[in-house]
Amino acid sequence: MTRDSTGPAPTARDVAPPAAVTASPPRPLRRPLLVTAAAVTLVVLCLASLAIGARSIPLDLVVRALVDPGHPRVDAETEAIVRSTRLFRTVVAVLAGTALGLAGAVMQGLTRNPLADPGLLGVSAGAAFGTVVAVGVFGITALMGSIWFAFGGTLVATVVVYLLGSRGRGGASPVKLALAGVAVTYLLDSLTSGIALTDPEALDRYRYWSSGSLTGHDGGTLLRIAPFLIAGALLALTTATALNSIALGDDVAVALGRRLGMVRLRAVLAVTLLTGTITAVVGPIVFVGLVVPHVVRLITGPDHRWLLPGSMLVAPCLLLAADIIGRVVARPQEIDVSLVAAFLGAPVFIALVRRRLAEL
Repeated sequence: MTRDSTGPAPTARDVAPPAAVTASPPRPLRRPLLVTAAAVTLVVLCLASLAIGARSIPLDLVVRALVDPGHPRVDAETEAIVRSTRLFRTVVAVLAGTALGLAGAVMQGLTRNPLADPGLLGVSAGAAFGTVVAVGVFGITALMGSIWFAFGGTLVATVVVYLLGSRGRGGASPVKLALAGVAVTYLLDSLTSGIALTDPEALDRYRYWSSGSLTGHDGGTLLRIAPFLIAGALLALTTATALNSIALGDDVAVALGRRLGMVRLRAVLAVTLLTGTITAVVGPIVFVGLVVPHVVRLITGPDHRWLLPGSMLVAPCLLLAADIIGRVVARPQEIDVSLVAAFLGAPVFIALVRRRLAEL
């Protein structure tokens, strides 16, 4: 006697998905693809940043000006534009994007808050307040003098926001941290404006600095800020595995052997060094540290071992693209990179929020 072949019809769960649904590459494959594509895009945008501006320069002349100064085909004006102006501007954009993207990813992982960003949680406002205090109160105009005040303002703002957001039941929830960040940002902005209005020199410097600009820097500036950025990046990257544990909850992280106090200290120091340094140099630039980690997370997933390096590569691409667009759309004038970055980042963030709400 054979078993009756009749039975319940197969459900949708039992049926294998069609090939079209499984056509996208698996996440472990997409991660190196993202890194490779971002690296190639970054190189292309760096070359475009050197070639595009109020005066467009052919790419072959750009390369000759960089590798063979004094070549007969490269006149003195072209060489000066490429080597003395656009080269440093491009490097500053790469460093600023790298620092802001990495700081945003670390903050989102540390606080488990998808809205965490150096601009939204008061970190940039703290750096701005420290810089204005250095100029308006102590008369310090040198970068290496004001940068320490920017570090101090960043650290104080971070600690205050975290303490305020941790009070009450539930600890440091995303909503409480966001509200505390908004409150601290408005408070520091008002204090910054008050100090700037009482000192003409501080006001002039603040007005130029607050617009967020990548220009006006040279090799000496890059050499002075490089140690701070390298230290901050190394501290941030060493927290990757610990942030993966924290994403599972504090109790689980402790059970896995994580010393939460040391992890948070390393992460806060990393964010302070990265954000304080860049904000002191180029001014507040918003949305880069907020949007980029979300975009990278869609491809790499929540693993910070890939999320942090991915953010380091994608964020400078966004900032370079914003800077190039700012040079082109208003020729022969320019639009500040912070305005273009916000213009590009806001719609992307709105789309990400709508996508998240549609999944709920």
